[in-house]
Amino acid sequence: MAEHHDTAPAELGAPMDYAEHEKTYSGFLAVAKWGSVAVIAVLIAMAFGFFVGGFFSGTVLFILICLAAWFLL
Repeated sequence: MAEHHDTAPAELGAPMDYAEHEKTYSGFLAVAKWGSVAVIAVLIAMAFGFFVGGFFSGTVLFILICLAAWFLL
């Protein structure tokens, strides 16, 4: 098992680095938000490219959706 090297008892909790927790959580939210935008943009661009245009028009639509999300979010 892992050894505890903290000076405080384990049942009272170790000192936390709240600034680092906030930074990590903020980074996680950013990755989740932009990952969702990217997946949605890819799906819409693929459907558009398949049914209406081709690869080039789907790529252009993907870029436009990502730019719109950048300005709106």
